Amino acid sequence: MKDVKKQAPLKAAPAPKVKNGIKVLVIEDEKALVDALVYNLDREGYEVTVAHEGQDGLRKAQAIPDIILLDIMLPGINGIEILRELRGNEKTKSIPVIVVSAKSEETDQVVGFSMGADDYVTKPFSVKILLQRIKALQRRSEVSADESTVELIEHKQVKVDMVRHKAFVLDQELDLTPTEFRLLECLLRSPGRAFSRQHLMDSAIGEGAIVLERTIDVHIKTLRKKLGAMDMIETVRGLGYRFKE
Repeated sequence: MKDVKKQAPLKAAPAPKVKNGIKVLVIEDEKALVDALVYNLDREGYEVTVAHEGQDGLRKAQAIPDIILLDIMLPGINGIEILRELRGNEKTKSIPVIVVSAKSEETDQVVGFSMGADDYVTKPFSVKILLQRIKALQRRSEVSADESTVELIEHKQVKVDMVRHKAFVLDQELDLTPTEFRLLECLLRSPGRAFSRQHLMDSAIGEGAIVLERTIDVHIKTLRKKLGAMDMIETVRGLGYRFKE
C-alpha cells in the first residue's frame, strides 16, 4: 500500500471587494501587465475595460471612464497622440489620465505632463503604489466635483466656473487640461498669495505624487500662453508663483 502524503488545505482567496462604480480604461498592449492590472483593479472593486491599441483606446474613451491608464508606446496611435486627442475633445478633455510608461527620462515625463497627463508612472512599478495614485486622483476629482456645485471664482476678467468646470478670459473660454484648470483655480482663489511649487503640485497633481519640480513650471508655462494678454501669473524667485492682485 502506497503512502499518501497529507496535503495542506488550500487557503481560500480573499473575496473581491464590492464594485465601487468607478470605471477604469486601461490602454496598454503588454499582455502580462494588462492581466496584472485587471486582476488587481478588479479585486479593488473597479470596473475595468481594456484596449490593446491606440485607436481602440480612443473609441472606448468615448464611454467616459472615470480614469484612464495610458501607455505611451502603443501600436497604431501612440499615447502622446491619444492624450492630444483626449484633451482636444470637449467630451473627453476632463477625464483624469495616468500615463504608465517605460519611457522614464525627464524629458518624456515633461512631455507627458505638458500634453495633459494628470500623473506619470514609470515601468517597472509597484501595483500597490499605482492603486494609491488612482485613489488619490479619484479623491481630487471628487473634491473638485463637490466644490463645483457652489462656486464661481473671478478676478480681473479671469473666471473659473466650478459648476461647469470651465475657465474664461474676457468671456472667452479657455481650453485647459484638468491639471491646468486646478492650477488656475488654486492661484485665482488667493490673488497676491505666493504659492510654493510643492503646494501647487499637491493642489493640481495630488499630495504624495512623485513628480519633478520642473513639471509645475511646464504647466505654468502652457497656462500662461493660454491666458494670453491676461496672463497675471508672476514668478516668485526661490519659491513658486502667485496671481497678481
